[in-house]
Amino acid sequence: MIIIEHSVCLNKKCEVEKVYNTGEDRYMLIRDMFADDINRKINGVIKVDQAADDVIEQELNEYVITRELKKHFITFFNYYGDAFDQPTADMGVWISGFFGSGKSHFLKMLSYLLQNKEVKGMRSVERFRKKFEDDPATFMLIDRATKGPTETILFNIDIEGFSNKDKTAVLRVFAKMFYNHLGFYGENLKVAMMERYIDQQGKMAEFCRVFEEKKGKPWAEMRRAFAFNGKFIVPTLMEVLDMSEEDARSWFNDKTATEISIAQLVEDMKAYVSTKPDNFRLLFMIDEVGQYVGTDTDMLLNLQSLTEKIGSECEGKIWVICTGQEAIDEIIKVRADEFSRIQARFKTRLSLSSSSVDEVIQKRILKKKTEAQDVLEDVYEQNDSVLRNLFSFNGSILDIKGYSGPVEFTENFPFVPYQFIVMQKVFAEIRKHGNSGKHLSGGERSMLSGFQEATQKIQEKDEHALVPFFRFYDTVHTFLDGSIRRVIERCQKAADNGDGIEQQDVDVLKLLYLIRYIDDIPANLDNIVILMADDIRIDKIIMREVVRGCLDRLMSQNYIGRTGDTYKFLTDEEQDIQREIRDTNVDTASIVERIAQMIYGDIFTTKKFRYDKYDFAFDQMVDGITLGMATGGMRLRFLTVATDTVEKSEFRLMTESKGNEAIVVLADTPYYESLESAMKIRKYVKQRNVSQLPKSVQKIISDQQDEAGKYEQSAMTNLQAAIEAAQFYVDGEHLELKAGNAKSKIDQSLAYLVAHVYSKLDLITENAGSDADIIAILNGTVTSLPGMEPNRDAASAMEEYLEMQDIKKLPTSMADVQSRYSAIPYGWREIDIAAVTAQLIFSQKVTIKYAGNTIQPDDPKLPDMLRKKSEIGKTSISKRKNISAAMMRDAKAMLREYFDSMSVPDDEDSLVRFVTEKFTEQRNHYVSMNERYEGHKYPDQVLVQEAIHLMDDVLSQKKDNTALLDRLLKKEDDLFDNKEAMSKGIENFFKTQVIVFDQAVKFERMLHDDLERIAENEEAYKALNTIRMITTVQQGSKFNYKRIRELNPLMDIVQAAHDKMLEDKRAEVLETVRQCMEATHTAANGDVKADYLIEKSDRYFSQCKEKIAQLKSLALLDAMFLPMCQYKDDTVSNIEAVLAPEMPKTPSSILKEGNEVQFAKKKVVRTFNRQVVFQAKTLQNEEDIDEYVEKIRSQLKQLLKNCDEIRLN
Repeated sequence: MIIIEHSVCLNKKCEVEKVYNTGEDRYMLIRDMFADDINRKINGVIKVDQAADDVIEQELNEYVITRELKKHFITFFNYYGDAFDQPTADMGVWISGFFGSGKSHFLKMLSYLLQNKEVKGMRSVERFRKKFEDDPATFMLIDRATKGPTETILFNIDIEGFSNKDKTAVLRVFAKMFYNHLGFYGENLKVAMMERYIDQQGKMAEFCRVFEEKKGKPWAEMRRAFAFNGKFIVPTLMEVLDMSEEDARSWFNDKTATEISIAQLVEDMKAYVSTKPDNFRLLFMIDEVGQYVGTDTDMLLNLQSLTEKIGSECEGKIWVICTGQEAIDEIIKVRADEFSRIQARFKTRLSLSSSSVDEVIQKRILKKKTEAQDVLEDVYEQNDSVLRNLFSFNGSILDIKGYSGPVEFTENFPFVPYQFIVMQKVFAEIRKHGNSGKHLSGGERSMLSGFQEATQKIQEKDEHALVPFFRFYDTVHTFLDGSIRRVIERCQKAADNGDGIEQQDVDVLKLLYLIRYIDDIPANLDNIVILMADDIRIDKIIMREVVRGCLDRLMSQNYIGRTGDTYKFLTDEEQDIQREIRDTNVDTASIVERIAQMIYGDIFTTKKFRYDKYDFAFDQMVDGITLGMATGGMRLRFLTVATDTVEKSEFRLMTESKGNEAIVVLADTPYYESLESAMKIRKYVKQRNVSQLPKSVQKIISDQQDEAGKYEQSAMTNLQAAIEAAQFYVDGEHLELKAGNAKSKIDQSLAYLVAHVYSKLDLITENAGSDADIIAILNGTVTSLPGMEPNRDAASAMEEYLEMQDIKKLPTSMADVQSRYSAIPYGWREIDIAAVTAQLIFSQKVTIKYAGNTIQPDDPKLPDMLRKKSEIGKTSISKRKNISAAMMRDAKAMLREYFDSMSVPDDEDSLVRFVTEKFTEQRNHYVSMNERYEGHKYPDQVLVQEAIHLMDDVLSQKKDNTALLDRLLKKEDDLFDNKEAMSKGIENFFKTQVIVFDQAVKFERMLHDDLERIAENEEAYKALNTIRMITTVQQGSKFNYKRIRELNPLMDIVQAAHDKMLEDKRAEVLETVRQCMEATHTAANGDVKADYLIEKSDRYFSQCKEKIAQLKSLALLDAMFLPMCQYKDDTVSNIEAVLAPEMPKTPSSILKEGNEVQFAKKKVVRTFNRQVVFQAKTLQNEEDIDEYVEKIRSQLKQLLKNCDEIRLN
C-alpha cells in the first residue's frame, strides 16, 4: 500500500511530494518516536523553592547525571566527606555556569541528597543508587556523607533578598532565612529577634496564648503586621516577660532594634548547631548569588566577612553553597587583592559547562525508540549530502554546524546541533535585554521546556521535518517585555487581517527577535533561510526568495531595520525612531564630502604618490569637491553615484582626463546608501537632546549609534569594492588595470598618469641623495668625461630658462626655479633641482646672491639656499655676467705684488675667493693688532686703524664680483702706501720690540715711589728720565722706533744704583730690628713670666726680617720703622706690667665724694729712635722744609696720643 501526501512549506511556495511505502519503506510520526511521552508534564525550570512530593519525585527520578556532573559529585562529596574527619574553616562551595547549564538543578539535587529526605516511602539517596550502578565507589561517598543529620536552607537570593541592596544586604538575607528556618519571622528581624529572646526564656507558647487572648487572632497570622499591633504586643510583653510599660513601649518603638551584626548572627548560628549532634550539618544553599552580588564591592565584602566568620567560628558544621553565572574568580578579578579571603573560603569550585545541556535534553526528551532510530538512520543515509550542505552559515563566529553523522542526527532529531548552542545564547541575551522579570531563573521557561514545546508543535509531522528556530519564540514569549510582545502581536494581527503581512512574515519576525542580540550569527538573508528551515528536503533557492519577500514586507511596514545586508527586529520605540531617522534629510554634498574623507583618509591615504624615487603631490577630488589645498599638478578624481550619468559618458571622461587627470568612476555598490543611513543617524542624534530623553529611548539611540558604526563599516567595505570594480580614465585613455585591491588599482592609475604627464622627468639621469652630494658638485670633486656629465640636459634646460629671464629683465629666485622644475612637465625633486643648480654654479654660468651678497661656491650655507623652503625665497639666481679680461689681468698683477705671491688664481670665482679670503685674513690681523693697544700706549695706532678701514672698504664690495675687483684696483695706491708705512715701524714693533717696550714702561712705573732716593744718584736719575722719554708716545709726533734698543742698557744702570740703595736700606732696617729685639729681651730679664711675650715678639720680628729681604722698594722699607718701634714699645710695656709687683694701697690716695678712692696713675713713657721719626730726605727749598716739618709734627702728635711722654734716642 502506497500513501501519497502533498505538503506545503512556507505559504505554498515550496511544495514537496511525500511518498510513503507502508511495506518496505517506513513512515513514522514524530510523536511516536520518543521513548517517553513527549506530551508528559516535566518540570522545565528547577525552582529551588519547589517542595511538592510529586515534583521532588520527578526531579529525582529524571535527573540525568552526565559525565561532567559525575565529576562534580565526586569533587563535592570528597571534600564534604573529609570535613567529618577534620574540622575546616573552608566551608564554601561555588557552583558556576551560564543560564540553563543546570546549576540550580544541581544545587537542588545536592540539597535532596544531603538532607536525604524521604519522598513517597523512599529516601533521596536510594533513588540515586541506580544512577551510580556503574560507579559504586562514588555512591559510597554520597551514602557516607548523608548518614549524619543534615538541615538545608535552600533559597533563591534574588527572590528572598531585599530590594534595597545596601552594604549589609547579604547579612540581612542570611539572617532572614536562618530565623525563618528556626520558626521565627525572619522577614522582620526585629520580630525574629524578639521571638528568639522569648523562646530562650521558654515562654514562646505563653506569649502566643496571651497575645491571641488580647487580639483575638493567632500571633503567627498577625506578626507580619507587627507595627500596627503595639496596643496588644506591649501589654503581652508586660505580662509574659514581667516588663514595665515604659520598658516594653520603649523597646517596641526602638528603630535600631532591627539592626544585626555578623558576629551576633554567627553567634546565634553557632548556638543552634551546638545543640545538635557532632555530625550534624546546617547547609545554606543559595541560588543566584553571583547575579545578586554582581561586582558591588560592599556586598562582596559583606559576603566575604560573613563566610569568613562562619568558617572560623563553626569549623565546618555550617556550610555555604552558592551558585552564580560567573566563577568566583571572575566576580572578584577587578579587586582580587581585597577579596583574597573569600577565595580561600570557597575552596570547592564546580563549573558547569554548556556541554551537558544537550546531553540532558537528549536523554530526558529526545531519547528515541529502537524502531525510530532505525528510521532516522535510513533518512540520514538517503539525505546525507543534502544535510551536509543545508546548515552552512554565512559569516558566523561560533563553530556552528549541522550533523556529523547518523548517530548525531538520530540523537538530536528533530533539532539540529547548532540550535542547542544558539538557544543557550538566546536565553542568556534575553535575560539581559528582553525579559520583564528580574531573572529567567524565576520564570516559567527553560531550555528543557523550550525544546519540549518546540517538538510538540511539529509532533504530527514525519521523519523529514525539522524544528525551525522561530518555534522557540513561544517558549520565551510569556516573560518578554510588553513592548516586544506588542510588536509580534500587532504583526500577527496584520497577518490575520491580511493587512500586507503574511503568516510566514510573523515567523521571520519572531526569528529575528530571537537572534537580535546574537552577534555570532549575522542576521543576513542566507542565515535566515537556514534558521527557517523546517524540512530536510527544502529547496534553498526557492526558500531564499520566499524569505526575501518576507523581509521586504516587514521592512516596508517598519517592523525591522537593515544595516548593510543584516536585518534587525525593531520595538515600537525603535520603529518610531527609525521612522524619524528615515525622514532626516542629509544633503548630497555632505555625503560626497564624507566619501572623500573615507577615500583619502582611510583607503588611499597617500598624500604624495611615490614613483621610483619621486614623490608627486596631486589634487584630491570626489565629484566636484576638492579635499585640502589644490596643488595645480596632477589630479585624482572619483565620480560617485551622485554624479549625473551624462557626465560619465566615455567620450566626456576621456576628454576631461586628458592632460593631468585620473578619473575613477566608482562601481555600483551600496556604499552611498550605507553612508547616507549612517549620516542620517548621526544627524538625528545630534539634533536630539539625548540626555533629557527617557532611559529607554537613550538606549535605543545608543544602539542606533552602534548601527551607524556598522553602516559606516559597511560603506567602507562597499566603497573599497566600488573602487576595485571601477572604470579608470587616465590622460585621455580608458585603462584596463591588473586585478588588485582598491589601493593597488589607484596606484596603477597614478603611475600611468605620472609617466605621461611628467615627460621631462628623464632629464634627471642621476639623483642626489643628500647635501653632501651638492657640496661635492660645488667643490668639483664629482669628475666625469667632457660631454658625459650627469644631468647635462637638465642643466642646459635650466641655463636656457635663466637666459630668457635675463633677456626679459625678470628677477629670478631659487623659489621660482624650484617651483618651475618640480611642476609639470618636469617633476624633479627639490634636491635634484639644487644639484643641477650646483652644476651651473661650479661651471661659473650663474651667480647666486643671498640678501644682496654674492655667494661663493664654498659657502657652507649654499645648499640650504638652493633647497631649504625658508631660504630659497631670499636667494636670487641669474645668468652670470663675466668680468673683463683687462680687469682680471690688472687685479692679478696687483695681488701678486701686494701679497708677494705668484699663486694667484686665474678663474673669476677662485680669484674673487682669493681676494675675499686674503683681505679678510689681513683685516683680522690688523684687528688683532689694534686690540693690543687696549690698556697700552703704543705708537702708530692711527696707522693700524687706517689699514683696517682700507680692508673694510675693499671687502664692502664682495657682494658683486666686478665691484669687488674694481674697488681693489681703485684703492691700489692707498693699500701699498699703508702697507709700506706699517712694515717700516709698527709691524716690526709688534714682532720684536713690544716686549722690551712693555718691560721699560713697567720698570719706570715700579720705581716711581723711589724717585726722590734715585735722584741722589745723578747717573741713575738721568737714565730713568731717558727711559721715560723713549717710552712716552706723543700724539701727532713721529715715534722713534730706533731708540727702543737703548732701553735695556738704561734699565741696567738704574737697576744697579737702585739695588745698592736697597742693600743699604735693608742693613739700616735690620739694625732697627736688632735694637727692638734687644730692648724686649732686656725688659724681660729672663723672667719666665714674660716668656710667652718674648716668643710672640721674636716671631713678629722674624717675619719682619723675611719681609725686609723680599721688599724691593725703598719707600716700603722706610715705612717699616714706625710699626716695628711701636710694637717694641707695646711689648716692653706688657712685659713690665707682667713683672711689676702688686700695688699696695697708699696714703697718697685721695678720698673723693661718695667714698670713692682715686689712685695715682703711672706715667706712660715711650722711646723712639730718631731715625724712625726723622727719616732721611733731601730738601732743596723752603717748601720742601715746610712739608717735611709738617709731616714730622703730624707723626709726633700721633705717637703722643698713646702715651704721656716721648723720648728720642
